Amino acid sequence: QVQLVESGGGFVQAGGSLTLSCAASRSIFRSNVMGWYRQTPGNQRDMVATVWDNGITTYADSVKGRFTISRDVAKNTLSLQMASLKPEDTAVYYCNLKIMDPTGPVGYWGQGTQVTVSA
Repeated sequence: QVQLVESGGGFVQAGGSLTLSCAASRSIFRSNVMGWYRQTPGNQRDMVATVWDNGITTYADSVKGRFTISRDVAKNTLSLQMASLKPEDTAVYYCNLKIMDPTGPVGYWGQGTQVTVSA
């Protein structure tokens, strides 16, 4: 089992910045990918950005050029730097870890952190 604990959400005006952080409870030795997803009421949880343990990143088109994902594999932490925030970025943001176990991917979620961007 792995616990993921997020922090850094909050309230910000449009155009502002926030940084989200996620800490995993233990080191991961198998190939894995960590990422941030977000969800608004009544909608599915969508990928925002992911980063593999080898550094390869993926971003949703809506955040490219504004958000930067990074991770410290040695410290088991994940960050999301969000800039030029827009009201449509308002959501609950979730940290995700997916471990490529030989029997199949095993996923973990954090509890979520609210990000609210005012117009």
